[in-house]
Amino acid sequence: MRITALATLALAAALGGCAAMNTVDSEVSTYSQWPAARKPATFAFERLPSQQARPQEQSELEAAARPALLGAGFQEVNDLKTADTTVQVAARVSRTDRGFYDDPFFWRGSLFYSRYGRPYWGPGFGMMYDSPRYDREVVVLIRDRQTAQPLYEARAASDGLSSGNTQLLAAMFKAALKDFPQTGINPRRVSVQLTP
Repeated sequence: MRITALATLALAAALGGCAAMNTVDSEVSTYSQWPAARKPATFAFERLPSQQARPQEQSELEAAARPALLGAGFQEVNDLKTADTTVQVAARVSRTDRGFYDDPFFWRGSLFYSRYGRPYWGPGFGMMYDSPRYDREVVVLIRDRQTAQPLYEARAASDGLSSGNTQLLAAMFKAALKDFPQTGINPRRVSVQLTP
C-alpha cells in the first residue's frame, strides 16, 4: 500500500514537471483607456513603414498574435477601412553572451560549475562554454481606427536559453492579452501553456 502511494506521488511529480516544461512564464504590463461599455469588435493589423519593409517577418508575427486577439473577442477583417480598431504588434529578441570568466566561482585547473549548474573543466583541461541568454518581448497596441486614439497597450517579456519560435511568441501574446480589457499590477507574472 505504501509503495503504491509513493509510486502515485512520483508519477504526479513527473507529470507536474512535464507540465512545467510546456509553460511559458511572462512578465506582463498592461495599460488601458478602453471604454467600459465598448465591446471588442473588428480589427485589422496596421504596419509601420519599417514593418512593411519586412513583410514575411511581420506576417509570421501577426500569425502568432492572431489567436490571442481572437481569444479576446475580436474578429479580423482584411480591409483596414472597415475595421473598428487597428492593431500593431512587434517583438524583440536580444542575445546576451556570458563567458565563463564572468562566473564568480571561476578558478583554474579543475572541474567546477557555472552559475547555470553545468560542470566543465578549467583552462587546459578541455573546452569551456557557457550558454547565451535570450531576452524576449512582445508588444500589442490597439487603437480606435477613426480617431487613432490608443485604447490598449500590452507588453509581455520572458527570457531563456533559446531565442524562441512562433509557438513561444504566440504564448507570450496570449499572456499579454489574458486580462483584456482590464489591467492589473504592472508588471505581473502570467503563465500560459504552450499549444502544439
